[in-house]
Amino acid sequence: MKFDSPLFDKIRIKPENDRRPKKPGPRCQWSGCKNEAGHRAPKGRGKEKDYWNFCIEHVREYNQNYNFFSGMTDDAVLAYQKDALTGHRPTWKMGTGKRGAGRPDLGGAADPFHMFHELGGRGGPDPDHKPEQRIVRNAERKALETLGLEAGAATLEIKSRFKELVKRHHPDANGGDRSSEDRLVEIIQAYNYLKSLPGFS
Repeated sequence: MKFDSPLFDKIRIKPENDRRPKKPGPRCQWSGCKNEAGHRAPKGRGKEKDYWNFCIEHVREYNQNYNFFSGMTDDAVLAYQKDALTGHRPTWKMGTGKRGAGRPDLGGAADPFHMFHELGGRGGPDPDHKPEQRIVRNAERKALETLGLEAGAATLEIKSRFKELVKRHHPDANGGDRSSEDRLVEIIQAYNYLKSLPGFS
């Protein structure tokens, strides 16, 4: 290999350091500082989009003493933090219809699922709409029959009925008589099934 070949003169080598002249950056806005500013710091509450330009030493000092809530009372701070949960936008409960003129006007369109009425659409709740009934499956119906209850029994009713039947059929309550032990097993199995259903608490 010949190192004095003219081909070597055409090869470009990236320099280790960038040799292009750099434009001077903004100066630190700290009073009396002449260093280059490479860091931004917020100007404060109400000026969230405005920033100071500081050097590293002064941005550290500024951030150490910065307090967004300075000058606010404790109640004002709590109110601000509560509003921050919703992005400082007004909110209302669904179905209350507090949006007023902003409520949707269906213009005669069909609303088969009654979605807009539930969300406070014009005309209020649909009087013909009945709340959806929970489907009672055969296994649940059979478990309720085992406890002597009808479909749709409340949780407290199921619990009290279970306790009553366990006391009645337990061998200890019958002087050691095991004749109703099979009935007790059925009752316990039925109750365990009902307890596993969603909404049972």
